[in-house]
Amino acid sequence: MAQPACRAVCFDLDGTLLDTVEDLAAALNAVLAHRGFPPHSLDDYKSFVGEGAAVLVERALPERVRHRDMVTACLTEFRDAYGRAWNVQSRLYEGIAVLLDGLVDRGIRLAMLSNKPHRYTVQCAEHYFSQWPFEAVYGQLEDIPKKPDPAGAFRIAGDLGIAPEHFLFVGDSGVDMQTALSAGMTPIGVSWGYRPVEELQSAGAQFRIDTPTALLEIVDRA
Repeated sequence: MAQPACRAVCFDLDGTLLDTVEDLAAALNAVLAHRGFPPHSLDDYKSFVGEGAAVLVERALPERVRHRDMVTACLTEFRDAYGRAWNVQSRLYEGIAVLLDGLVDRGIRLAMLSNKPHRYTVQCAEHYFSQWPFEAVYGQLEDIPKKPDPAGAFRIAGDLGIAPEHFLFVGDSGVDMQTALSAGMTPIGVSWGYRPVEELQSAGAQFRIDTPTALLEIVDRA
């Protein structure tokens, strides 16, 4: 069966468009140090991220103190710390700018859906991606269940007035692939992000790309 023509691409943020792990790690390690808990490596944080800030904090805490009050207190401290230094080391992955230029040149419409808190998702979009026309940008909001629930993807499809089957959904995690499948979008896994490619494949990635510009080839074939 022929794949429906691509009219839009919905991107995950952290680990897909932006490498943000150093700033996330620095902020949360500072909270842990203040509390007398051990820090984690960047590789640890790559396995922690992807399911929202509360889950990130819970995973970083020692298991013996992962109770609600501690998670809530550390989450507040983390948001404060990250809010002061969210764009120190974060950067676009190599090739992302060329990819976005290519999509715009082809008339492909752009959107972003992240499990990052909405405030920071919008900040990152405005700071790093203002030169590209992202028409819908959503992070985690109270009225939008976090991925892999497809509600955010459906809202984006509605905002753009494009049926889900005409979207590519690009992300670096199994959560992203599950979201795409649940929303009826084509799941595209990226190998440069924070999760192993085996996770992408087992979660249902229809395509795996190793460089950003490889997405243009998929768009051109659709």
